[in-house]
Amino acid sequence: MKDNIQIKKISDLRKARGPLLWINLITLYRTFVFPILVALIFTNQLDVFKWMLIVSFLTDAVDGFLARGYKVNSILGARMDSVGDDLTILAGVLGLVVARPEFLIEHWLVFAIPLFFFFTQLTLALLRYGKASSFHTYLAKGAAILQGFFLCSMFLFEHPVYWLFYITAIVTTIELIEEIIIVMVMPEWKTNVHGLYWVLSEKNRKNTS
Repeated sequence: MKDNIQIKKISDLRKARGPLLWINLITLYRTFVFPILVALIFTNQLDVFKWMLIVSFLTDAVDGFLARGYKVNSILGARMDSVGDDLTILAGVLGLVVARPEFLIEHWLVFAIPLFFFFTQLTLALLRYGKASSFHTYLAKGAAILQGFFLCSMFLFEHPVYWLFYITAIVTTIELIEEIIIVMVMPEWKTNVHGLYWVLSEKNRKNTS
């Protein structure tokens, strides 16, 4: 779909049809459902919350699979995918604050380290690009899958899955450090960046050409 690049804002969806429309709507779902998730948390409806959280994480996998299958690659989708992912993770963490506060207190440092790198990356991206990054690196996709499994497990199982928790924290931290380096070496905002290796390889090709 060569005209996908024209879908830059929500109002542009009025001219979208077929896969381009409903794949973007699936992506937007995570952003639109965030206030509902927050409301469910603070009204203590955690049973409903956990299933809606799982659906939100599933839509992340579904829209990515469909976007690749139908070759849909809109700027709006790329931006809102990152926003929706961050809001879904935030909803999961807020859920932990209410449902498992003792776990957060006991392991606050493990949460604080990736959180520090997240805000560092966000700040650098805003200073360099004027907007949040949307790299969608391979590491970021892997970290998102782990985050989804871990957060959902905290609401599905009585006891935390500690090995999953620590692996998630380590991979997320490494992924954020990679994104910080990418922001520092890549002068222009770009989406669907595979990773630092590919960024440096492209940079070297340009320097030698």
